[in-house]
Amino acid sequence: MGKEKQYWLLKTEPGEWSWEDQAANGGITKWDGVKNKQAQKYLKSMNLDDLCFFYHSGAKARRLVGVVTVVREWYSEGGDDCVVDVKAIGEMRRPVDLKEMKGEEGLKGFALFRQPRLSVVPVSEDVWLKLCDLGGGFEGDGIVVEDDGGGGESGDEGDD
Repeated sequence: MGKEKQYWLLKTEPGEWSWEDQAANGGITKWDGVKNKQAQKYLKSMNLDDLCFFYHSGAKARRLVGVVTVVREWYSEGGDDCVVDVKAIGEMRRPVDLKEMKGEEGLKGFALFRQPRLSVVPVSEDVWLKLCDLGGGFEGDGIVVEDDGGGGESGDEGDD
């Protein structure tokens, strides 16, 4: 019997490791440097193919920007080090800002709000789906998004 897919949120300061850094060079990197024991426990709970939101933290950029998947489960590089390897799957079609998340009724109780200092937090499946919906999904999610060609002919004139 296979393990049930889990969902997570990984936080990083864009000045230290950005989505652009993650997406470069094949998109695979080790996720390390996590010192908090609770966040380490979450890393150790990750399974192959679990999905993780890539979240830019910091004063200027608190938002979901992409999705990565776990390609190597927890391992140690010595000492108290706790590492998983993740691979970029795709950028959010529209970044989802923290302020927008906090305004959504269906996200009350989300671990990101309860434990805002943790760099790794679990995401329930219903919260995952809600956040994907808010961001229009992510590149590589299998959803075909039709481009209207930028002509602006949406039929919604006057709805400003």
